Amino acid sequence: MAVFELQKKAQIENIINKIFLYILLTLLAVFLVFPYFMMISRSFMDIQDINEARIFPTHWIFQNYVKLFKEHNYLHYLWNTMKILIFNIIVVPISSSICAYAFAKLRWKGRELVFGLVIATMMIPGTILQVPQYVMFSFLGWTESAYPLTIPGLFGGGAMNIFLLRQFMKNIPKEMDDAAKVDGAPTILRYLRITMPLCKPIILYIVVGTFSAVWSDFYGPLVYLTQPEKYTLAVAIYYDSLINAALNTSNLKMAAGVFMSILPAIVFLLYQRKLVDGIMIGGIKG
Repeated sequence: MAVFELQKKAQIENIINKIFLYILLTLLAVFLVFPYFMMISRSFMDIQDINEARIFPTHWIFQNYVKLFKEHNYLHYLWNTMKILIFNIIVVPISSSICAYAFAKLRWKGRELVFGLVIATMMIPGTILQVPQYVMFSFLGWTESAYPLTIPGLFGGGAMNIFLLRQFMKNIPKEMDDAAKVDGAPTILRYLRITMPLCKPIILYIVVGTFSAVWSDFYGPLVYLTQPEKYTLAVAIYYDSLINAALNTSNLKMAAGVFMSILPAIVFLLYQRKLVDGIMIGGIKG
């Protein structure tokens, strides 16, 4: 009887703890989401509602977004951003997976030394490389184009991406690759037909990470894209908000903020489960 009462008491305590935890997490979620909700709400307000500090608009208006597209030509800036984005989310996973495959599956002299040097580049602060990179791109005549924002993706896609893919590939059973080699499959076929299909979780993680990095990149386009017709969305919003005051009201600035952030938010909501699963798989295998 005493054991039954103890079990019942433990169950009640467990339920109370879960209720408390859910309430705490809900309050934290509301606290974190509220600023974004206010940005969306204010993007549909007129100036009077904003001056009165309302939470919800009295009249929902879409004129702020119409002005962004018609008067400020934000669809053009979106297209400039998408061209750079699409190139990188295709090229970066491919180039980094090729490098990772060479480090993980192929045997060649100096492999570990070269991989160590690649990993060591992550310790170099990005600010140190800004001037040498600009000088190099200026020598190539690329400083007035999007080439500095795209072509580097062809050369490995970053040390971190190579490292993540290499660690994932090393945990793929070597016997699968050896069996294909015995059957006469060349290296490129083993890479395409065996290794890459098994790397889908980590590839998806790199694609979303590349998307986030390119979409939110502000400094690169600011340095290399000096002509207004070549601006990306982030640079256009910066100039319109702070420099030339084209977005001269709060509701227009909020609409621009929503337009800039809505696509990454959608991508995260759609792929958050797959991203978490990919990280868990990599952690378990590692």
